[in-house]
Amino acid sequence: MKVHGEEYRTIWMEDSTVFMIDQNLLPFEFVIYESKTYFDTCFAISTMIVRGAGAIGAAAGFAMAQAYTEAPKDDFDDFILQAKDDISATRPTAQNLFYAIDRVYRAGKKSVEDAVKEALLIADEDARDSRLIGQHGMTLIEDNTRILTHCNAGWLAFVNYGTALSPIYMAHKDGRNVFVYVDETRPRGQGARLTAWELKNENIDHKIIPDNAAAYFMSRGEVDMVIVGADRIASNGDTANKIGTLEKAILAKEFSIPFYVAAPTSTFDMTCKHGNDIEIENRNEEEVLYQTGTDKNGNLNKFLVCSPGSGALNPAFDVTPKKYITAFITEKGIINPFAQSIKRICKELNCE
Repeated sequence: MKVHGEEYRTIWMEDSTVFMIDQNLLPFEFVIYESKTYFDTCFAISTMIVRGAGAIGAAAGFAMAQAYTEAPKDDFDDFILQAKDDISATRPTAQNLFYAIDRVYRAGKKSVEDAVKEALLIADEDARDSRLIGQHGMTLIEDNTRILTHCNAGWLAFVNYGTALSPIYMAHKDGRNVFVYVDETRPRGQGARLTAWELKNENIDHKIIPDNAAAYFMSRGEVDMVIVGADRIASNGDTANKIGTLEKAILAKEFSIPFYVAAPTSTFDMTCKHGNDIEIENRNEEEVLYQTGTDKNGNLNKFLVCSPGSGALNPAFDVTPKKYITAFITEKGIINPFAQSIKRICKELNCE
């Protein structure tokens, strides 16, 4: 995707250094963050400098490759195993993280060069899969469709194109008129800050709405479909995504609005039987109590927006049961979760 007329991926690797767009500074500043070691990349993942299922997966793969390039000869195996544990601990909910770690770890057993090649391949596959998700998903979007999305599952959340936004980009480029309701997605405001920034760059008509305004617009018949991303999909179809997704799914069911989950098949976890088995990450309460913005002079600052001295609870994800999901939009096509079991579908489609 283009920023200031120049093509960028969200994250990439050159030699042993990983480069990524610092998403904590967007939309106020556009800065490329450099991770020179696997530990630097772990820090970037855990602090959400890089975030989103596919981008986390690419970052984890790159971090594992960096570990192989850094490992000392006299303590190689122990260093690699410790690095694997460190990377795995950064974000516990995202399936793509573990998928990428395992692939690069296995490749690295052959050689360091194979580890690096595998990490680069994972990033390229993520970009390809996101493009294919867009091509399949755009068949669901007619002219003048009004779409609600939650959080950010655009190109910033993946290596390129994204998932939930990819069909919207494809439909827009095809000349269809599309309008997007952008949930602000508290506590970190990733819809208001990131999704809105992406859509503005692509000149796609959109408005930011408070998270709790969705029912109002749905009840008035002003939302035609909902498209969200996913961080982990259990084998029965239960889906973990950014906190607040569940309530949007329930509302969509109430008002008979199609609710689509866009995700690559690498997000499906066939070892996870149902949503109750998905570990939900609980993040620091400061993300709820404080918000980042600019003052009147354009300086970036963090502001307390809640009652001083009060604490907060901050679950990062919730789980949407399969019964609320109309279909999954994947790189291999659109999957109807009610036609047959997800496990059987993935086996037929040769999902990894």
